[in-house]
Amino acid sequence: MALERVGAQAEQEDFAGAFPILDDAQIGRLRRYGVEESVPVGFIFFREGERGTDFIVVLSGSVEAVAHFGESGETTSTVFNPGQFVGVMNILSNEGAYVTATATVPTRVLRVPLNQLRTVIGEDITLSEIVIRAFLLRHSLLLRLGTGPKVIGSRYSESTRAILDMLARNRCAVTWIDVESDPRAETLLRNFGFTAADIPLVMVAGKPLLRNPSLAEVAEAFGILRVDGSHLDDSCDLLVVGAGPAGLAASVYGGSEGLKTIVVEAIAIGGQAGTSSRIENYLGFPAGLSGAELAARASLQAEKFSAAILVGSRAKALSSVGGLHSVELADGRTMTARAIVVATGARYRRLPIERLAEFEGSGVYYAATEVEAQKCTGPVVVVGGGNSAGQAAVFLSKRQPVHHLVRGASLDATMSRYLIDQIERDPRITVHYRTQVKALVGTTVLEAVVLETADGEQSQLVACGLFSFIGAEPNTDWLNQCLQIAKDGFIVTGSEVTSVSDWAPLLLETSLPGIFAVGDVRHGSIKRVATAVGEGAMVVRLVHERLSSPVAAKV
Repeated sequence: MALERVGAQAEQEDFAGAFPILDDAQIGRLRRYGVEESVPVGFIFFREGERGTDFIVVLSGSVEAVAHFGESGETTSTVFNPGQFVGVMNILSNEGAYVTATATVPTRVLRVPLNQLRTVIGEDITLSEIVIRAFLLRHSLLLRLGTGPKVIGSRYSESTRAILDMLARNRCAVTWIDVESDPRAETLLRNFGFTAADIPLVMVAGKPLLRNPSLAEVAEAFGILRVDGSHLDDSCDLLVVGAGPAGLAASVYGGSEGLKTIVVEAIAIGGQAGTSSRIENYLGFPAGLSGAELAARASLQAEKFSAAILVGSRAKALSSVGGLHSVELADGRTMTARAIVVATGARYRRLPIERLAEFEGSGVYYAATEVEAQKCTGPVVVVGGGNSAGQAAVFLSKRQPVHHLVRGASLDATMSRYLIDQIERDPRITVHYRTQVKALVGTTVLEAVVLETADGEQSQLVACGLFSFIGAEPNTDWLNQCLQIAKDGFIVTGSEVTSVSDWAPLLLETSLPGIFAVGDVRHGSIKRVATAVGEGAMVVRLVHERLSSPVAAKV
C-alpha cells in the first residue's frame, strides 16, 4: 500500500503537502548544498534503522521507500518520482531511518547532507515550509500505519507508559504491542525467550534490543538525546532548564547573542505546548500550527545558534556558590552555569477518581495528538474548560463524537472565543455543563465513564477515551527550597520577591541573583504560548544585565 493512498483516504484531513514536487527553481537553490549522483537500478541509499541519512531529492528515475508495519512480515512502500524528496521527521533528529530506500530504475539524485539540510531550513523560508510540513504529515501517516520501532509492554506498567509518553511527545513513530491484549506480544516473548522481567522491550532497527530501559537509554536509541559537539562539557554561560516555548525561546536568543547555552529537558522538546493538536491564536500563523510543529521549528532554530539540547535529563537539585549555579541531573551529571533560566513549566493534574492509574495509556490521556487519537475508535470524553481542552475537543471531533465536560455553567470565562465558536458550530461535539467524571468503567480498557451533574444525578456514557485537561501544578519540587515560592507553588520573580533586602531583583529574576524564571512556572504568568515565548526572549537581555553587574556574585 502506498502512503499517498493512505493520505487520500484520511477523513477530513489534508495530506496534499506530504508529497510535494519541487520546481526547477527550488531544486536549483538546493544544488549548492548537495552533490548530484547517478546510481544503477537496485542501488540502496540507506537501510531501515540506519542513522545519518542524507536528504535525497529525485532528479530523474525513481526511488522506492519500503517500511515494515503491523505484523513483522508486512511492508508498505512509496515511490518517489522526479522533483520529490525522501525522508520523514526522523532525518532531522538523527533517529534511525524508518524505511529502506532503493533506486527502482537507473536514477539521478541530489544528496544533501544533514548539516546542510539544517542550513537550508534555517536560511530558505520557502523550502523550510515545504520540507517541515511534508515531514510532519508523513510522520502522521507512519503513525497510522504502525511502522517503525516497537514497544512491547503492559498498560499497567508505569515504565511502559513513561516510555510511550516520551516517544509520543518527541514525535517518534512507534507501534505499541500491549502484552495484556495483543496476541503478537506472547508470540514475540516466547520466540525470543523473554520473560515478564524484561518488559518493557524496545525494538529499534539497527540497534540492540532494550530490556526494561531507562528514559535516557530510550532517548539515546531513538536519537532524541542531542548534544551539539561544541558543548560536550558540563559548564556554560546560560543553562536553560526546560524546553517548552519559554525555554526554547531563551535558548534561541541566548545562542544568537553569543552565550554558550545548554538546554536540559526531562521528557520532550515543546513541553506542555508540544501536546497541543492546534494552536490558532499564535501571532503570524493565521491557519494555526500544532504544538509538535512549533517545537520542531524552535528546536531547529536553537541548534542553528549552537545551543545544546539534552532530552531525558531531569533536573534533580539546584545550588549556588560564589556566583556560579549548579543543577544536578537525575543521571548523575552536574551542570554549572553563570546564569540559569528555570522554564520547567507545569505538569497536568489528575482527576480524583478510582482506577485512574489503571486506565492511563489505555483509555485515559493527557494529550490529544495523532498518537492518542489513533487509539480511539468510538466516542471520547474531554474534561476541562480551558483552551487546551477546547483544542483537544475540536481536533478529536474530526475522527469521532466528543462529549466535552465542564464543571462551570459556561466557557466564557476560561476559554478563548474563537474556540468556543468552533465548539458551538461542531455537531460532533456535545458540551455537558456543570458535569464531572465520577467513575471509570471497563475491564482491561476504558469502556465507559460515569457522569455526575451538579444536582447529583448520575448517568453512564459509552467512551473509549478520556482526555483530561483540568489544569496543572508547577514543576518546582526539584528546587530544594532555594528560591522563594508562592503559596500556589509557583516561583516568585521581580518586584514580588520579598526575601531579599540588599539588592533588587530584575524583572523575571528570582530570589537568587542570576537565576530567572519564565513561562508557566512563574507566579502570575499568563498561560499563553505567545507570552511564554516573549518571556524567554526577554530574559536573555536581563541575563546580560545581571552578568555585567556586581550583584552577579552575591549568593
